[in-house]
Amino acid sequence: MGAPRYWIVMPLMFRSVVNLGTSLVCEPTATLTTILYYGNLLPRDLNLERLVRREFIHQENHFFHFLITMLRCVW
Repeated sequence: MGAPRYWIVMPLMFRSVVNLGTSLVCEPTATLTTILYYGNLLPRDLNLERLVRREFIHQENHFFHFLITMLRCVW
């Protein structure tokens, strides 16, 4: 038998989780503001947009996108 299929996705998610952890340690306010802002839980305000980091939302950051999608679905 071969390796389980979820092992194929593990390196992508691991790198994304490490990026999230690093950004939470280095810039916790900007990270949480970015997740909440793109999750539509914060109002569209110019003062808040200064804290939002657009570089966190790049295509390979799968865990950020997962968290944002979960927030949109739950709230």
